[in-house]
Amino acid sequence: MSLRLATFNVENLMNRFDFSGYRNQLNQDRTLALFAIKDEAEYRLLEQAREIAHTDDTRQLTALAIAAARADILCLQEVDNLEALKAFEYGYLFKMIGAGYRSKYTSTGNDTRGIDVALMMRDATATGEPIAFVRLTSHAAVTFEAFDLFSPTLEAAGHKPFERIFRRDCLEIDVRIGSRPLTLYLVHLKSMGSPRDGLNGRDASMWRS
Repeated sequence: MSLRLATFNVENLMNRFDFSGYRNQLNQDRTLALFAIKDEAEYRLLEQAREIAHTDDTRQLTALAIAAARADILCLQEVDNLEALKAFEYGYLFKMIGAGYRSKYTSTGNDTRGIDVALMMRDATATGEPIAFVRLTSHAAVTFEAFDLFSPTLEAAGHKPFERIFRRDCLEIDVRIGSRPLTLYLVHLKSMGSPRDGLNGRDASMWRS
């Protein structure tokens, strides 16, 4: 069996605008910070124009990287939803490589921004073996207790047995390449957070995936 598998972070592939920067400067783009914006309505118009221009540049680069990888199956991080993924594949990838990734799968995870993991795959490998989807299983709801992972160390760090392990998801996808089964686990590992509870950022973040 010959299979080319790739993983890629598509960096906030969303089909919605985020206007929270008007009230929260931490979320405001540095370009808009240069302008004296009189009200939220004007901010929304400027943010839309800035985001559209920036997004087009980003998505073209993303599509070029994916096209160059020539993967049979592509695992993705930071996908808003299936509609956003379909729009990206049709509007960008299709124009570069044609009808390549017909099958697309995702599931809602735990991320507060709504970014999830996803998978796109071709109908067949480059060598002609058919690729068939079998099943998808989300593990977003799995807790420390469910996997028998809760420990005195976690308790001392302030965690609870019922807390979810994955900040996004661990998406399990079974496929079949020709006659051979293959199981993929799609994760988007949590980035390092801020120091808290007497721990540095790395140690405080290590408990969650």
